[in-house]
Amino acid sequence: MTATAERAGRQGRVANSARNEGGSGRRRKDSYALFLLPGALAFLAVIVVPFLMNTGVSFTDWRGVGSPEWAGLANYRDLLDDSEFWASFRHSLFMVVAMAAVPTVLGLVLAAALFDFVGKHFGSRWAAVLRACFYLPQVLPIAVAGIVWSWILAPDNGSLNELLKAVGLGSWQQDWLGDPDIALYSVMGVMVWVQLGFPLVVFMAGLQRVDPQLYEAAELDGAGWWRRFRHITLPQIRPETYVVLTWCTIAALKVFGAVYVLTKGGPGGATNVPSYFSFTTFFEKTQVGYGAAVSTVLTVVILAVSLVGLKLQTRAEDAEDSPKGVRA
Repeated sequence: MTATAERAGRQGRVANSARNEGGSGRRRKDSYALFLLPGALAFLAVIVVPFLMNTGVSFTDWRGVGSPEWAGLANYRDLLDDSEFWASFRHSLFMVVAMAAVPTVLGLVLAAALFDFVGKHFGSRWAAVLRACFYLPQVLPIAVAGIVWSWILAPDNGSLNELLKAVGLGSWQQDWLGDPDIALYSVMGVMVWVQLGFPLVVFMAGLQRVDPQLYEAAELDGAGWWRRFRHITLPQIRPETYVVLTWCTIAALKVFGAVYVLTKGGPGGATNVPSYFSFTTFFEKTQVGYGAAVSTVLTVVILAVSLVGLKLQTRAEDAEDSPKGVRA
């Protein structure tokens, strides 16, 4: 009888403990929700509501004054036949190359070199100094960087043309931002310089979590720097690679400041991009409904890219956490 009573008492205490833990868990979740509430409200007010309003305006014919007139899908049908709209998106693909593809490749190589060579032979302080130098353009306001580069690339007395002349390459002098054939490539070069620091910093942070024994074992087996980079570095920082590609692609799709400061979409629309095309349609042509349609399409494209990037990043992290990923 006593043993039965003791067992019943233990079961009662276990049940009470479970109920208490369940209650405390619910209270913790409620407290987390309170911390998330301000951010959720800000996201709703700053992102969701303006996007819905912009989408609503895109279905109207409006000049910015007076009452909007319902136009249905007319603005979107006009986009399909607008060569300037499609040209701006083609220019965005070039920007993706300049701000995502090239900085990612260069950032990978430079991060591995700073981490695996400079840090080991010259000390971590020199690696940190070089990393800060590469990251400096990310800190500069894009307006300041754009103005400086417009001085450097100026056709008359620009630093680049003067340097080419001084070293005997005067025939290479160009109107870097005024020639329709090379203006886009000049802007791309500036954006590579601006964007390079971000991938470099992310990749160097990712390399900190790679097991040093992997490099030591590979070095003992006679693997050179390139083989260590290819078979150890690249697989181990795959999640960071997807983060960088996603973030930089989004930045390339919505780039505005550099184009506005350097070329204002010119010459002759050679550097026009969707964000700047939407801006000029809004404020210069006062075709508010049409500009809203451009912004809506651009937002949907960016959202799709974000979802794909997050999916790839999650898949890479899951593969890394699996036993197969650990063996790699």
